[in-house]
Amino acid sequence: MNGSLFFNSLMVGWLALAVATFSALLYVAAPYGRHIRSGWGPTIDHRLGWMIMEAPAALVFAACLAVGTHTNTVTPWVFAGLWEAHYVHRAFIYPWNLRSAGKRMPIAVGLLALVFNSTNAYLNGRHLFMLSAGYSLEWLGDPRFLVGLAVFLSGYVINRQADHTLRQLRQPGENDYKIPQGGLYRWVSCPNYLGEIVEWTGWAVLTWSLPGLAFAVWTFANLAPRAHANHRWYRAHLPGYPSARKALVPGLW
Repeated sequence: MNGSLFFNSLMVGWLALAVATFSALLYVAAPYGRHIRSGWGPTIDHRLGWMIMEAPAALVFAACLAVGTHTNTVTPWVFAGLWEAHYVHRAFIYPWNLRSAGKRMPIAVGLLALVFNSTNAYLNGRHLFMLSAGYSLEWLGDPRFLVGLAVFLSGYVINRQADHTLRQLRQPGENDYKIPQGGLYRWVSCPNYLGEIVEWTGWAVLTWSLPGLAFAVWTFANLAPRAHANHRWYRAHLPGYPSARKALVPGLW
């Protein structure tokens, strides 16, 4: 099997797995954070777990850039800058800013996320920097890039602002959950997840690639069911939770 055939076969399987994952997560919430439960084996400090499972996304993508053959214009480096802006923060900054001392996550969950992030970074990096026809400088003026960039940056800002709001709910050493207020939390329970879905939808448009589309599908498949599970948990466990809030999309769902 040559490299292109392997890549294309992996893409087909990857999209099929996203659909299966979405279906499973509608019924079973991934066991970390507020949904952690016994029966998932040994656990690890959740900050360390976050770093281990998110770091491959930054490192594998950077490795693809380093060995890539289509990196002789500024455009691939713009792609890399956008990707790494998200994942360097997510892997090496975000975990150590969490105010949830003593929390754990199952090692199995971290390993599954590590496999996902490694595969996803490989598919996107290999396509952009090796298998595509290459992206010229003119691509930065293409309407698909400009629209996708605007969507990506909007999602990035929404995600970061929502994470900041959650962090400010707790004082150092606190672990309890509180009702978030302000920003998009006025309308939905999980604007952090909404931001990521918007962000990677923008990525799919600005790269105009099948791996980018697959990433957007995977992001929705992972986070839409998670948002719904979190929304149910908030309403069940936090008295006075605003009844008008939706899970993910203001006014709709």
